[in-house]
Amino acid sequence: MTKLSHMTSLPIAAATSIGAVHLSVTDAERAIRFYGQVVGLTELSNAGGSVAFGVAGRELVVLHPGASRSVVQGSTGLYHLAIVVPSRKELARVVARLDRLGYSHSPTDHVMTKSDYLWDPDGNGLEIYAETPEVGTWTFDDGNFAARDAGGALRSGRDPIDMRILMSELSVDDDLDAPMPEATKMGHVHLHVSDLDAAINFYHDIIGFDVMGVAPSFGVGFVSAGGYHHHVGLNIWAGAAARPAPAGSAGLRHFTIELPTQDDLDDVVDRLAKASTASEGLFVQDPSGNLMKLSSSSGSR
Repeated sequence: MTKLSHMTSLPIAAATSIGAVHLSVTDAERAIRFYGQVVGLTELSNAGGSVAFGVAGRELVVLHPGASRSVVQGSTGLYHLAIVVPSRKELARVVARLDRLGYSHSPTDHVMTKSDYLWDPDGNGLEIYAETPEVGTWTFDDGNFAARDAGGALRSGRDPIDMRILMSELSVDDDLDAPMPEATKMGHVHLHVSDLDAAINFYHDIIGFDVMGVAPSFGVGFVSAGGYHHHVGLNIWAGAAARPAPAGSAGLRHFTIELPTQDDLDDVVDRLAKASTASEGLFVQDPSGNLMKLSSSSGSR
């Protein structure tokens, strides 16, 4: 594996965020039912061979039917997309709905977040989470990941959620089928990569994200903008030197990095050009073949 160099680079704009994640799926109707009825997103458009889901007119997940096979395990690509809801109550609504539907899921207490994990019918991973920074934090000491509660006690960060406490957020008349609220957004993406150091170097040195922590013993690293715990997670859990999935597979088509202004976008594009990074227009490949699209959410300053 290449060694972390962390050459000096300008940090990406602090207000940078993750936008829509585009996925290849095999069966359009099955995927539409999942992202609408199971996840709780609102269908925004269905035209031109793709189906967009989101909230308040803002795209979060865009489906592209026509894949010939489900997600291929052991490949680079999406580990999960992560939708953040604005409160524990909204997370409880999702968890209760999944229970009622009998859909397999894994509510997990990460201390600083409360998360639920599930997979769409093609094997694309999803995390739905609520921020709980008042409960504790994550640390990376001597290359190891750890979680500590607000009192400083060590926690695994992977315990099951206390369902009694979470379900107390709901009342008997709460509508479990209510769509995700307007404040819902894409919190982060977590990617399978083939070389952790090379991926960290790319997202830090070239794109400009801050390195929030790297745990080689876990095979994972996190990068972000503006001090967020992570906008992009990176892992080698698909295996060292894993390769992209074969053509025609379900999985990640691309994810979106949203810069706050056109000027911020231009700064990143300039760095990519100077680094001779593989790109086509605003579409850029990381060293593992994961594709992203750069965009700006407003005009120039």
